Amino acid sequence: MQNFSGKLVIVRGAGDLATGTIHALVQAGYPVVALEVPQPSAIRREVSFSEAVYDGRKTVEGITAVRADSIADALKLAAEGTPAVLVDPACRILESIRPAVLVDAVLAKRNLGTRRDMAPLTIALGPGFEAGVDVDYVVETMRGSELGKVIEAGSALPNTGIPGFVGGFAAERVIHAPASGTLQAVRKIGDRVEKGETIAMIGEILVTASLTGVLRGLIRDGYPVKKGLKIADIDPRPDSYPLCFQISDKSKAIAQSVLTIVNTDI
Repeated sequence: MQNFSGKLVIVRGAGDLATGTIHALVQAGYPVVALEVPQPSAIRREVSFSEAVYDGRKTVEGITAVRADSIADALKLAAEGTPAVLVDPACRILESIRPAVLVDAVLAKRNLGTRRDMAPLTIALGPGFEAGVDVDYVVETMRGSELGKVIEAGSALPNTGIPGFVGGFAAERVIHAPASGTLQAVRKIGDRVEKGETIAMIGEILVTASLTGVLRGLIRDGYPVKKGLKIADIDPRPDSYPLCFQISDKSKAIAQSVLTIVNTDI
């Protein structure tokens, strides 16, 4: 078993918001293992370490996460300073090692099994958790004045189901699958698209752009989607192309709060 000097952090999830936290922890010198599902459904794939599940590795802003094919491999990578991505949604890694910190960054809007006793320090991002009961701390993920707030007792703001405003648009920015089936991408992340333009297909059904802008997120080509699943994200700002490949300000705010908690408590 690797010696992590009491610093190992396990992060449940490796989507775009989780990636901001993983990135900040690794930069600060913490060994990190991220746990994912077998088929991650990240939309902002260019800034999601979860893509390593498919491609073996994923680089985001200079840090490369590597898929681990076993718990031993994951711990070895983490000890070497490389964030490991391990398919382990049930947290079986906890049977082999006790981390110093466990962060639930799944952003499922509900608790999928994280408990306060999983690590000496437990943190959850967003709604679905009660600080002091389910975990030690909850970090607010809702855009606005409370974003990044560290909650020591109570819960994050409830999910509204409405994305935050960007460039004057909110719900219109997000596209959901109009049907179930296998998605075939027509356009790619970073492309500028016009309202009504086809960006993907699900079988014979066209998926069209909800507004004019830059395609900031699109679920992986070949992904088996279910009707209603979020599959794309359009940024209406004309100068937003570089943002497709950068960790968002929202993700960075959340990551800074997590890092502050970890630095203070371990």
